[in-house]
Amino acid sequence: MKHRSLSWFRRLKYRLYAGFLTRPQRQDLGFAIVCLILYGIIYLPIGLSSGFLHWQPEQNPWQWFNVMVAALIMPGLNEELVFRVLLIPHPTEPIGPISRQRLIFLSWILFLLAHFSPGSPAFFHQPPFLIGAGLLGILCTFSYLQSRSIWMPILVHWTIVVNWLLLWGGLERFKP
Repeated sequence: MKHRSLSWFRRLKYRLYAGFLTRPQRQDLGFAIVCLILYGIIYLPIGLSSGFLHWQPEQNPWQWFNVMVAALIMPGLNEELVFRVLLIPHPTEPIGPISRQRLIFLSWILFLLAHFSPGSPAFFHQPPFLIGAGLLGILCTFSYLQSRSIWMPILVHWTIVVNWLLLWGGLERFKP
């Protein structure tokens, strides 16, 4: 048992080092931009037609600053650390393709289920939000696998969340 736990610990340590220290390449940024465009093409019509999204730019510059900084940490860094770097084997990690695919799928399911945690807002349970979160999880995973770095999925996640909160009425949803 001790040998297995040590192996498990080494795998997580490797994933952390590789995910944080791998420097994204120029093409990884291009791939992340494609992910963001795809998200907009797919999700904007869903969000707008369901009434979940509505154009409502935030007017307060301090709110922009606060949201941009806070979203970098949560959900950006925290969720990408857990649901991409720790749960998905690093692309350079030796593992069979079936095992890798199962872990990727498990990570995505856990990402969605995390939005049902106690204390989460009721709108987190609504289909339009879950569709957006599900698509976001898929695109962040592709971005991670492409770049081999945590930094590109953080960028994708952060960009989508900041845009939703500051431009598409997301902040209003958190008000009582």
